[in-house]
Amino acid sequence: MELWKLLFAWMGLALMLRTGEAQLKQNFYQVTCPNVESIVRQAVHKKLNQTIVTVPATLRLFFHDCFVEGCDASVIVASPRSDAEKDAPDNLSLAGDGFDTVIKAKQAVEAQCPGVVSCADILAIAARDVVVLSGGPTFAVELGRRDGLTSRADRVTGSLPGPEFSVDLLSSMFRKNNLTTRDMIALSGAHTVGFSHCSRFAERLYSFNSTSAVDPSLNPAYANALMRACPRNVDPTIAVNMDLNTPVTFDNVYYKNLLNGEGLFTSDQVLFTDQRSRPVVNKFAADQNSFFKAFARSMIRLGRLGVKTGSQGEIRRDCTAFN
Repeated sequence: MELWKLLFAWMGLALMLRTGEAQLKQNFYQVTCPNVESIVRQAVHKKLNQTIVTVPATLRLFFHDCFVEGCDASVIVASPRSDAEKDAPDNLSLAGDGFDTVIKAKQAVEAQCPGVVSCADILAIAARDVVVLSGGPTFAVELGRRDGLTSRADRVTGSLPGPEFSVDLLSSMFRKNNLTTRDMIALSGAHTVGFSHCSRFAERLYSFNSTSAVDPSLNPAYANALMRACPRNVDPTIAVNMDLNTPVTFDNVYYKNLLNGEGLFTSDQVLFTDQRSRPVVNKFAADQNSFFKAFARSMIRLGRLGVKTGSQGEIRRDCTAFN
């Protein structure tokens, strides 16, 4: 092989090793903990039987974890000084049931395979399982992540998409994480089982701009329904489903809602109002199988972000604390 080809091959391998992708594989625990996925699935199923919030809470926890410091379970760490990732303003609305799902699954895994499986991998498996258990697609989860050694609230600012984001802002943030605009549109479909506190979208109902109090891209009937659920000065703990039609089923109704002006966040509705992303929204709305395939691919790509492998990081005994 010519010298330049060898050089490029070496550079490509070095890049994969640095990102961790080369060392993630589906059967990583085949010898050390062969039943890990069934153990996690049982724990997730048990938690889901206790509360349906398990589904959106676990999915959102996975996304928030991966977009800050990579998929390393750093978002689960608790700090006595309240300065960990989970304490950042953008993470304060993460539902406790998501954390509890991973903690309970980790305890079950530790009982059979102590000190072997990372919290990061357990979160990745659990995120896949809540999708499947709520009617969504199944897919193989790449494993071999290790748990991060850093969890700081000040690292979160500017790392997560906001409910007011445009397609340009969304696409830019996802590109920084090696994800495409199509990945962004597909992963937004997780909002089919999501919920939100009223404060996250109240501006669209009561103070959109100087000429219209209500966001004109909102379906009027949908806006009225949201106003009834979220009147002015509503209790800040009140939340509404992001998909009012099939809120506990993982399906493509989220995209159908966008066609009807029923996207809860500005960042949802712009996927349809922006001509560049509209064709993909139309495709997913018309073809659930196409959405499911795209979502599965994008979840696998999301799960590769900034992973720690090999000798990096650690295998936490307790997901909420460094060893």
